[in-house]
Amino acid sequence: MEFPFPILDANTPVSASTPPFTVSTHRGFLPINDPPASLPSSFAPLESLLSRMPIVTANGTPGLLASGNLGETVEKELPDLSEEVEKFKDDAAIMNAIYRDYSFLLSAYLLEPCHLRFLKGEGYGLGRQRLPAVIAKPMVKVSEIAGFKPFMEYAGSYALYNYRFADPSLGLIYSNLRLVRAFEQGLDPTSSEAGFVFVHINMVSHSGLLISGGVEALNGASLSDRTRFDKGMKDMLEALKEINKVMDTMWNKSKPNGYNTFRTFIFGITSQSMFPDGVVYEGVSEEPMSFRGESGANDSMIPLCDNLLQITMPDTPLTEILQDFRQYRPGNHREFLQAVKDHSDKVNFRQFALDDSTSAELYLRALDYVRDFRWRHWCFTREYILKFSKHPTATGGSPIVTWLPNQLQAVLALMIQVEPYCTNNDVAGEPGVKDVQEIMDLVRSQQVTLSKEVAKYTTERGGGGSVAPSVRSS
Repeated sequence: MEFPFPILDANTPVSASTPPFTVSTHRGFLPINDPPASLPSSFAPLESLLSRMPIVTANGTPGLLASGNLGETVEKELPDLSEEVEKFKDDAAIMNAIYRDYSFLLSAYLLEPCHLRFLKGEGYGLGRQRLPAVIAKPMVKVSEIAGFKPFMEYAGSYALYNYRFADPSLGLIYSNLRLVRAFEQGLDPTSSEAGFVFVHINMVSHSGLLISGGVEALNGASLSDRTRFDKGMKDMLEALKEINKVMDTMWNKSKPNGYNTFRTFIFGITSQSMFPDGVVYEGVSEEPMSFRGESGANDSMIPLCDNLLQITMPDTPLTEILQDFRQYRPGNHREFLQAVKDHSDKVNFRQFALDDSTSAELYLRALDYVRDFRWRHWCFTREYILKFSKHPTATGGSPIVTWLPNQLQAVLALMIQVEPYCTNNDVAGEPGVKDVQEIMDLVRSQQVTLSKEVAKYTTERGGGGSVAPSVRSS
């Protein structure tokens, strides 16, 4: 039986009610249509606040966050627009844009005091512990309709639904991208904040081939069709090569010493010292609520590889966080990833790969690209965060030192298990392609290096790898 999950392609008709984040082979995990850059006129008060909010506004002048006046301006100017939200419930693209925009205002409002302390060289201290009803009520309503948590998320707001084109005729190329919303200097396309988002968008622009290749390989395993399996795996490898190539441009597009200047605003509530008891959403509930923050760990590309390739994570509290992150993805992404896992387990995808030496090598090379991705992510953590901040948790609430290595070590261990099956080594000698021995030498070296680095940073930070307590997630 072929993989039964419905996936859109360029010829599939979509209606206004189709969720923007519906998995497709032509757009991958990006929204099926480009995000609206502005809201309906009835949301003019929200648009006005957002245009004046960034530390540096579009015209280059200091904004409300620069002066620390956002909170009081919200309380003076913003009306409750909950009833206006309801009017657009059948327009999925507009609902997602409203969600994006309220999530920016919500995060900036709660974390503004922390940013001001950061500028003084102090610790983050406490964020605002109560969210005013004029943000909380419409945010909860739009989140329920659009299918997100009522807090900023990676796909639905901060990154993948937060771009427009300088020239619509040029489409989705890096130099043509502009941010719709920003916290710091992101409206300048050369800024580190803009580069941070654009690199993510550019990576995900290659996910269509990753999806189609993965499904083709899955169908090959389902039907015991070795040719089809190998073709799908080769397409996946091509996509992963491009994704990793784009990822490596982060070093130049978003500088390590610039990341922490806007990072403050993408922290969540869960497991963060800024919100020890959660946040009360006024007009919604007096019971404090808690949500994880924006994190690239919520992207769907590597989880697709994990589920398809049957990469098993260790049974640890760190893996429980990984599982919790699944809630912070668009609904169709979640359903697709779960369907891939279920079908891969049903057909025993890994064993099918290992039953043939050529397929086994393709499988190992896919693992190697996942390793490369996670290793680079760890290097980013080291160079962008650990060198500049002592805060013990990442923006999504995971422990900063130990969480990524938890997943990376699982991939390295699996690669060592797979190595004996790779006896054919068909592509050895191709230009720019490492042979199996080179791959595995690097794997064993990184196992040792990673263990040493985790021990070093954990000791230096006084146990900074521990899991912080969290309040109930609502």
